[in-house]
Amino acid sequence: MAGNSSILLELMPVPRRTAVERFCAVFADFWALTKPEINFLVLVTTFTGFYLGSPAQIKGAQLWLLTQTLLGTLLVAGGAGALNQYIERGFDARMKRTARRPIPRGSIAPASALRFGVLLALAGVIDLALAVNGLAALLAVATLVGYLGLYTPLKRKTALCTLAGTIPGAMPPLIGWAAASGNLRYPAWLLFFTLFLWQFPHFMAIAWMYQGDYSRGGYRVLPHYKADQLMFWQTLLPSAALVPLTVSQLMVARAAPVYIVMASILGAGFFCCSALFAVRKSKSAARRTLMASIVYLPLIFFVLLLATH
Repeated sequence: MAGNSSILLELMPVPRRTAVERFCAVFADFWALTKPEINFLVLVTTFTGFYLGSPAQIKGAQLWLLTQTLLGTLLVAGGAGALNQYIERGFDARMKRTARRPIPRGSIAPASALRFGVLLALAGVIDLALAVNGLAALLAVATLVGYLGLYTPLKRKTALCTLAGTIPGAMPPLIGWAAASGNLRYPAWLLFFTLFLWQFPHFMAIAWMYQGDYSRGGYRVLPHYKADQLMFWQTLLPSAALVPLTVSQLMVARAAPVYIVMASILGAGFFCCSALFAVRKSKSAARRTLMASIVYLPLIFFVLLLATH
């Protein structure tokens, strides 16, 4: 009976997906190419840079400018994500964490992903250049070049790739500030360095959690020799430096004491999680640090928004 049942199941026609289901599946695959989980933080930090750099209230023409800035930056970030997955498609196929991405899975052809990524990136740069200003567009191009031309290949060559990757990764608030004001005054660079420092413990947590996976993929995000020492210093020092950096921003802006206290608590909490991870060197501690980093960044930028404008 069991054998007959299996034969009947094989002979039964496989239900065909409707046009709507096929469209949704294709949309989901191309959406995954853009790395939407990263782009949420890109939008948060770009908005913060724009809001703090805006010389006037965000309404009317300034609101339109903000919309175009977020749209252009989102398109560039999405294009960078798609092009990164195109470049790394062979390496992603070796890793459990990334083997189910659209290109390694075979649901999107590499050539289609390449065209999609180029189209998004070009559309974003053109939108920023025409609807915003040349400085914002130039910063977006620098972000693309740094991410795809420097960080992406260095991941397979040296553990110092994290340092290279934090520079394009910290560009969104500069793009937002430049879009709103047309310049890059020192408060914009404080936002840049906040995001710059945050990335070290964030990426070290990911690298530690997936050490074996990265090795199978041919990535050298951690060195084969004394990996724990590199992780220790790249986690501990940046997370410690974030506390005085964010507090000093609020003190320079003469923010109310409540915001300084909030920033101190957020920074101390993130530092504690990072310090425990650096000392214990466990995957569970790395996972807590990763979650803490995801919570910390939008909250600290929200405090800066509330307190300094």
